Amino acid sequence: MPEQVVHLTEIGKVTFSRNRRSKNIKLSVKPDKSVRVSFPYYVSKKKVLSFLLENQVWIRQQQSKMHDRKTRVDEGTEVKSKMYTIKFGVGPVNRVSKKESVIVIRVPDFDTEESQAYIENCLTEVYRFEAKLLLPVRLKELAGQYGFSYQKVTIRNNRNNWGSCSSKNNISLNLQMMKLPDQLIDYILLHELVHTEIKNHSPAFWKRLDEVTGNRARELSRHVREYSTYTL
Repeated sequence: MPEQVVHLTEIGKVTFSRNRRSKNIKLSVKPDKSVRVSFPYYVSKKKVLSFLLENQVWIRQQQSKMHDRKTRVDEGTEVKSKMYTIKFGVGPVNRVSKKESVIVIRVPDFDTEESQAYIENCLTEVYRFEAKLLLPVRLKELAGQYGFSYQKVTIRNNRNNWGSCSSKNNISLNLQMMKLPDQLIDYILLHELVHTEIKNHSPAFWKRLDEVTGNRARELSRHVREYSTYTL
């Protein structure tokens, strides 16, 4: 998959990626605010560049969200995950302790990048544990409820998308989904399950997704995008 990295004045770093499996042009904004554009082999770079420029307002909005999304954790902060209450405090060394449904993360100094990185890694591992425990079960429930079938399911810390479905109907899910409300988690799972039947985002795909979301596919899709620029 050949790639080319360029710097555009109004947008910044952009990675152009030709993809044999792409059916259309796709944009994504990374946590570092760089942009990735994936497109089919038959689409010219001139057309891709035009597409970028047409969407530069949206891109800058997402880059601004990326800046805002880097929330700092301070002493006394409390985070509610699906299974735990996570508290943060000061301690002589980096340390995690757990008692029943309460996790306490301690660091020496909340003002250092090292401490914030340690906290982020700890939270990621909590979400990973919950995702592996909860998502496969919920996916199986929804598949049975609506008559879908799939092969394997994997959980990853993906920086590009919420989920994906391969040509062999293997489903990959992003552990970051655990930060979302349950309703939006179900939407993402159903989105990937519909891809086991329809491998594109054609009108037939959205019609099928509407059938299993109570005619709320587009609405739920918009709500998911409010949380991140990950694609589906």
